[in-house]
Amino acid sequence: MQNARVLVSFLVKAVIVGLALAFLLVWWKPTLLAARTATAAIPSAPAAPAPAPVHPIVVMQSFADSVSRAAPAVVNIYTRRVVTERMQSTPLSQLFGDYWPSYRRRIENSLGSGVIVDAKGTIVTNQHVIAGAESIQAQLADGRISDAAVVGMDPDTDIAILRLKVDNLPSISLGRSDTLRVGDIVLAIGNPYGIGQTVTQGIVSATGRGQLGLATFENFIQTDAAINLGNSGGALIDAQGDLVGINTAVLNRQYGGPEGIGFAIPVNLVRGVMEQILAQGYVTRGWLGLVPQDLSDEQAQSAGAAVVVANVLLGSPADAAGIQPNDLITVLNGETVRSAQELVSRLAAIKPGTEVQLEGRRGSQGFKLKLKVVERPTRQLQQPS
Repeated sequence: MQNARVLVSFLVKAVIVGLALAFLLVWWKPTLLAARTATAAIPSAPAAPAPAPVHPIVVMQSFADSVSRAAPAVVNIYTRRVVTERMQSTPLSQLFGDYWPSYRRRIENSLGSGVIVDAKGTIVTNQHVIAGAESIQAQLADGRISDAAVVGMDPDTDIAILRLKVDNLPSISLGRSDTLRVGDIVLAIGNPYGIGQTVTQGIVSATGRGQLGLATFENFIQTDAAINLGNSGGALIDAQGDLVGINTAVLNRQYGGPEGIGFAIPVNLVRGVMEQILAQGYVTRGWLGLVPQDLSDEQAQSAGAAVVVANVLLGSPADAAGIQPNDLITVLNGETVRSAQELVSRLAAIKPGTEVQLEGRRGSQGFKLKLKVVERPTRQLQQPS
């Protein structure tokens, strides 16, 4: 009995001491109670965390395969021409007036690029690359060098066709320029500054550029792919490696030194010119002998869609039909004429000998005339009336 009382007393004291210690511990670190409560609230089977959002993987596209298809067909063009220039007289001979003008001849070298378009060795380049050249050589991408013969030139579009007589020639695939859109990726391949074949990449920044004063018929592809001296005549290709243009020019520095604006002749135009040169040695175009000019903004507001006749060439179909300077041309063959460049290009596409109908106004009076298109003179035009 005595032992039972002692045990009970011990247990009571132990409980009291334990409660006191627990109270002191909670008072000293109250976070223990919050942690205990939070632990008790955790479910026995926690839910799986939400999956992280999946972002699309962007893979950078390489154009190495496209370049390897097209680059072997791009050649470097080297030309030599003899230039005659007048030598400057000495100050002493100028003082006594006892001198004769003297001249000297020197060899001028220039460079450019070209594109082989078929296995027969047909090369397309710019006319200004080979103009006046006495010798033309083409260097292939594999290092072979050969003389190139001129098949024909078309100054109105700045296109020239050459021919190589070399075996096992690569050629480029001709694409389409009429499906190009602003923002499409393009690559320019050529021989800038004579440093060797170089590839630059950019986008189509505009299409149908004209009135730049670079050629008679202008419908350029504008691109920001770098085009420099020596790139003229080189290839502008699309992302698949097909030829879409012939690199021709950059915007002149007189506009303030812009960068990233180059121009290429669309391959659809190149194809048509090349076919005619290969077939007959030159390009045949329709012509009426009138020189159109765009209206000013003020004139266009009152006259609407039209062009004004600036000059009429003597003896031309336009002269014979009675068209006069300052006449307005509004319609060609039932379709509205909106610009001088458009009228010239549409007439050029008409086969010589075809009859066309022009509509226009002279002052307040309208007129309709039927004229027969003749072949456009390519060397020397008559004087304006």
